[in-house]
Amino acid sequence: MRFITTLFLALLSLGVMAEPTHRVFVTNEKSNDVSVIDAKSNRVIATIPVGKRPRGIGIAPDGSEVYVAVSGEDKIVVLDPKELKITREFGVGNDPETFAVNPKNGYIYISKEDDAKAEVYDPKTGALIAEIPVGLEPEGVAISPDGSKVIVTSESTNMLHVIAVPEHRVVANILVGARPRAATFNRDGTRAYASSEIGGEVVEVDMASHEIVHRQPLGSDKAKPKDVVLSKDEKLLYVAGGRLNKVMVLDADSLEIKKAIPVGKRVWGLALSRDGSRLYTTDGVSGTVSVIDTGKNEVIATIKVGKFPWGIAIDD
Repeated sequence: MRFITTLFLALLSLGVMAEPTHRVFVTNEKSNDVSVIDAKSNRVIATIPVGKRPRGIGIAPDGSEVYVAVSGEDKIVVLDPKELKITREFGVGNDPETFAVNPKNGYIYISKEDDAKAEVYDPKTGALIAEIPVGLEPEGVAISPDGSKVIVTSESTNMLHVIAVPEHRVVANILVGARPRAATFNRDGTRAYASSEIGGEVVEVDMASHEIVHRQPLGSDKAKPKDVVLSKDEKLLYVAGGRLNKVMVLDADSLEIKKAIPVGKRVWGLALSRDGSRLYTTDGVSGTVSVIDTGKNEVIATIKVGKFPWGIAIDD
């Protein structure tokens, strides 16, 4: 009987994951709201006012909550992805911008640009867990799938800072091109990729040696890369080209440029669907989200959202 009870409780715990809503959440920096897109119809189904200058956005590991960094009001706003309502908010200090959610402990890791540090918060309680000194003007945040490593990019120091978890200390500083903006890990955490906006390039890093193994200029003065996302099979790397108004498709091993996909003006944020079939972009100046079919590597829908879309996350 005890075994059956234990098994029942274990199975019950597996059901805690919230059913996905198949919605795409987009922060609109200049209209101070979040656009909610139905991923099945590619239509905006709701607009949620959240406060002044929303930017970073992420989803809890169990899918139960959406977190929005409201930069102009120094807080994180928490949304219910089903009810599409604000459930609570908590302060996180001056000008939160980019963050990532650790898939294992559920904590939010935030870059604090004005303070030259990263901060770790428990979003359930709003408690500050750790402060980690990094370089000047930290910007992008990426977390390995196993939750053991965090990368924070520092724009003015031109470095990737590798942070160990749960120790929450910097274990490596990797010099890259000018003004690094975003980073991402591969599935097993052995490789990382990062963009440099002013440098106009992307690098691939061996996470065992913390050395750059490939470096790829994007080949245009207009290229100001921001987000980077790996395809589901990890064979391709998608790079938001910024003012180039294109998503660049690179070979993930060699970083050779395979294709450039025209999208809206000033493409900034990227998000890949769970099955890897759709890539969503935020096109800031156009006020749109472009939907890319990754099988064809072409845009299949353009969705009008709020003013200056910035961050994007998918609940699927």
